[in-house]
Parts: sequence; structure tokens; C-alpha cells
Amino acid sequence: MNKLKKTISLTVNNRNFEFEISPNETLLEVLRKRLNLTGAKEGCGEGECGACTVIMNGEAVTSCIILAVEADGAKIETVEGQSIDDRLSDVQEAFVEEGAIQCGFCTPGMVMSTTALLDHNPDPSDDEIKEALEGNLCRCTGYYTIQKAVKTAAEKRKEGKSND
Repeated sequence: MNKLKKTISLTVNNRNFEFEISPNETLLEVLRKRLNLTGAKEGCGEGECGACTVIMNGEAVTSCIILAVEADGAKIETVEGQSIDDRLSDVQEAFVEEGAIQCGFCTPGMVMSTTALLDHNPDPSDDEIKEALEGNLCRCTGYYTIQKAVKTAAEKRKEGKSND
């Protein structure tokens, strides 16, 4: 093995992987280039826009600023892993129903931030929704429809219409 390379293990969308990576390779690069999971996007490359948000060990994180070596042994969830048997998740359904998916660039990050929020807090207040989404930028919707989609997803979960 090249001394500059390191072997890491990841569980991504419930599948186990092992990679030999460079020390400066980001989690986003591993997901996009090695696994062809292109839902997470590189927007700013500085962890400010949320387009690259995934769930790592239960928490929403910006994958563009996490080195892959820091994710060694982690459980990662991406937007590609949210649907089951070709059925959208409750959060994805809510985003479609509420029209919270204009151009779609930010949508995967918004979906993952919402999923992490609802996994920890099934009945968030308006302020808690805003706080959970504050690291995700959208240039199309004005956030109203996104916040409405979060509330709709929370209601779906309460009614047992979750795809979990």
C-alpha cells in the first residue's frame, strides 16, 4: 500500500465498503466519484450551502468539508438510500407534494437535513425547522414551501405513512 494512502471502511445506505483513499479526499468525493452517488452536490466546497448534506452516524453533515479518513467506520445515509422499493420516503413525498423542489440542486441536502431533524424530533416547531435548515441555501423556493414540506413530512410520520 502506498504510504500516502489509507484504507477506510464505510457503511453507505446499509452497504459496507472499503476504500484506499488519499489523505485529502473528502467524503463527498468518495460518495460521488467512487460510489456514483451523485445526489449530494458540491456547491460551495466550504460547508456553507448544504448541497452536499448527508447523514453521518445520525447527524446531518456537510460532506464537502469532512475528510474521508474522518468518516472511517461511519454509517452514512445519502438521498439515494431514502427511497425503498422504488417508493419515495415520507420526506421526499412531502417535498414533491408541497412543490419544494424547484430546480432540485439543493433538494437532496434539504431532504437529508429534514430526515435528520425528524429522526431526532418528530414534532419540530417552526423555529426548530428553521434552525435545522439554516445551513441549506435555496435560490428558487423562498423557503416557505420547504418549511411546509417539513411539516407535511412530520404529519405523515405521525399518521404512520412513513416509508421506514
